[in-house]
Amino acid sequence: MASKPSRAPVSRPVDAGWAALAEGRWEDAAAMFEKALGEVETAEALDGLSWAAWWLDDADVVFHARERAYSLYKGGGHAAAAARMATWLAVDELDFHGAWRVAGGWLRRARRLLDALEPGPDHGWLAFHEGYLAHAQGDSDNARELGERAAELGRRFEVPDLEMLGLALEGATLVACAQVDDGMRCLDEATAAALEQEATIPISGAWVCCFLVSACTAVLDYERAFEWCDRIAAFAQRYGSRYMLAFCRAEYGAVHLWRGRWADAEADLVAAVDDFARSRPAWAGGPLVTLAEVRRRQGRPADVVELLDRAGASSAGQLCRARLALDRGEALRAIELLERLLRQIPTHRKIDRAPALEILVRSRIARGDLDEAWVALGALREVELLARSAALRACADRAEGMHAAARGDHEQARPLLEDAVDGFEVCCAPFETALTRIELATSLLVLGRLDVAGEEASSALSCLLELGAAAEATRARLLVDAVGATSPLADVTPREHEVLRLLADGLTNRQIAERLVVSEHTVHRHVTNILRKLGLPSRTAAAAHAVRAGLVDR
Repeated sequence: MASKPSRAPVSRPVDAGWAALAEGRWEDAAAMFEKALGEVETAEALDGLSWAAWWLDDADVVFHARERAYSLYKGGGHAAAAARMATWLAVDELDFHGAWRVAGGWLRRARRLLDALEPGPDHGWLAFHEGYLAHAQGDSDNARELGERAAELGRRFEVPDLEMLGLALEGATLVACAQVDDGMRCLDEATAAALEQEATIPISGAWVCCFLVSACTAVLDYERAFEWCDRIAAFAQRYGSRYMLAFCRAEYGAVHLWRGRWADAEADLVAAVDDFARSRPAWAGGPLVTLAEVRRRQGRPADVVELLDRAGASSAGQLCRARLALDRGEALRAIELLERLLRQIPTHRKIDRAPALEILVRSRIARGDLDEAWVALGALREVELLARSAALRACADRAEGMHAAARGDHEQARPLLEDAVDGFEVCCAPFETALTRIELATSLLVLGRLDVAGEEASSALSCLLELGAAAEATRARLLVDAVGATSPLADVTPREHEVLRLLADGLTNRQIAERLVVSEHTVHRHVTNILRKLGLPSRTAAAAHAVRAGLVDR
């Protein structure tokens, strides 16, 4: 591999080991380096053995070999080589252990060793990995600057791996900050380079593609993500990399989830968890969270909690917990989880904030906090306009439509929700389409458009039953029944009549409590009883029922 140090003539087993590495014969390479080490321990043989073990997913050998090589290089006065070992040990700490602080410590050691030397490729590798850590921790300015430095050093010293990875890091950072066009240009250039040239470190090309896939999924461009996953899968098969195969399977799972192919998603995600467990355990949390989202949509909350506990803390896990809380009617809990998450995401990382903002709008509406929901909706719209993503636009249209419906302005809600349905259909997202049809059918019901409301509700029900989304299918079925219902309000108490009338006038729980001089909790209990007695899925459907029963004017 071209990453090995310049060296004097060495014994044949070491040369044979490096040759085997260059050809992707990992077991042969390990055997040759071990043979060399059996004769005499050298930093170069340990260096090579660490790479063979890296590809074979043997963490114990990776750490032992690299730590020992680091000591021998440093003790022998080879500062650049020692810095390179320290840099890759930082990567290993992240990949195998998820140890961010330890990784940072190894990078600082590398920095001290390189500061006294003239710039070279090892400075570029350090810049890239420091930039990756900065990107992961939300320090976008530093990440972009380090990505640019890595790319520049790659060009100067003719190291294509370094140039393409620096460009990819810069692009990923720009996308996260909602500078999507500029970011995608960098990523396209990086991936073109990755496809045109043989990387000196083979994993570099796959990493570049990973940056692009992650950027695509961040803006919900799953079609493009799927195409690039195929490239990574081909790499994984060529080099026998369980690590990269696990990444592909995790991303395939996310794409299948979006497309409504939940059985395929489950199969890929379970395989990804197993592959990561055998290769890079610290990465298993990602597919576990996506699998938890599959279970949430299937209406299996106990499984969701178990999977999220296994996955450990993460932004994606926090989002799933917030969705689960909202499913359970615990809107306040969802708001608390989302606001806590948003405090941790820098305001300039707009794309990263978008999923939390979208759920926050819905949670605020569920609580009747319409002013606060409008603020969150404005922030979501800002991201959507910057990103120019069709799927994000559909999310924002749905959120604004739900807000208009919650205010009682169903004429305004209708076109917004229609556009959201169309947007999700174009993006091949059947679950999101069905959820939006439920909201649209509810507004159409209030407007007295019973035939169209019935069509939308029935279409949603059919889709949700096919997907296996039990809880949401129940909501759709209740709405289908509500469209054709002519039942009186006989079971509703006089006080509940009062609450229902005010609810139909568009008042929030808080406003109803103030009007009736009772607690907000009491109003919440009345609303829950009304929905149960009338067999209705939402406050808006209850308002429509009140209109049809003549309690209020349409």
